[in-house]
Amino acid sequence: MHGGVDGFRLFKDFDETGGGVCNTCGIYHDGYSLLMWANGWDFKTTHHALQELLVAGNSNNRHPTKTRPAAKKENEVDVQSIRDSLNHVWKHSIPISSPLARSARMYFANRGIGQIDYRKIDETMIRFSPSLEYYEDGKMVKKYPAIVTMVCDSDGRPSTIHRTYITNNGTKAPVQSPKKMMRHCANDLFGAMRIGLAGNSKVLAVTEGVETALAVMSAFKIPVWAAGNAYLLENFVPPKGVDVVVYADKDRPSKQHQEGHGQSSAKVLLKRLWSEGVKASIKIPENDIPQGMKSVDWLDVINGVVDQTYTKKTAVR
Repeated sequence: MHGGVDGFRLFKDFDETGGGVCNTCGIYHDGYSLLMWANGWDFKTTHHALQELLVAGNSNNRHPTKTRPAAKKENEVDVQSIRDSLNHVWKHSIPISSPLARSARMYFANRGIGQIDYRKIDETMIRFSPSLEYYEDGKMVKKYPAIVTMVCDSDGRPSTIHRTYITNNGTKAPVQSPKKMMRHCANDLFGAMRIGLAGNSKVLAVTEGVETALAVMSAFKIPVWAAGNAYLLENFVPPKGVDVVVYADKDRPSKQHQEGHGQSSAKVLLKRLWSEGVKASIKIPENDIPQGMKSVDWLDVINGVVDQTYTKKTAVR
């Protein structure tokens, strides 16, 4: 739905859950949420559409599909294979500050990220793989260097790995989907990529992307975590005892998100955090999105791609 051959896929238990995942927009755990996202519908519209389909099916004397018994053994094997794959990638990674991880540091520099203080980065969360398999349509295409970042669930447990495939010269790998999330068996991925050491800080910033998080951390000297995408940002669960600052992406309006996905997700998160007693604010790039660009993030602002007259701060109780 966003280009490429593997940007969207259905879950293996789709027949039972109706769920799927988009590498750009996030995870949709059931058929309702998947249909709402794909068609830009609200819950009521989706419910009526399904009701009409079922009524039409009954009028044509169609019989409901019998539910197949769950293949428990097969599912258990699949869970173990997911864990084995995740452990394999992590076991063969090295610290991002290692001399052998020069390609990763060149990539950050090429992206315009300023001087990174690696003492402030949790290198148990973001690492480098010198040679990682890249797959398309389930087939291994080639091996590339990759930046690998741990994604946590809402309880802070490591749950999956985000991969950014690059070249030895520090550029994006010449593939259809250079950024990918690995399969997982967690209940959620709402704990973010915890790349910034929070320490005793009472303020925690959160962004969508890893590179934006590193740029914000370098520019503003605060700990930053990366949610992964707009959907995961909207559902982000921060640790207790911190105030949250959301450095939101500014996206163009779409059918699904009339004010822009990044802005709407940040506002949904903000409203929820305040309702839970967490102090939170939003910072949004102030200027218009330049022609030819679909969005602007804080990495663009820090790099001077767009002018920033002041920081927009929104707080909602």
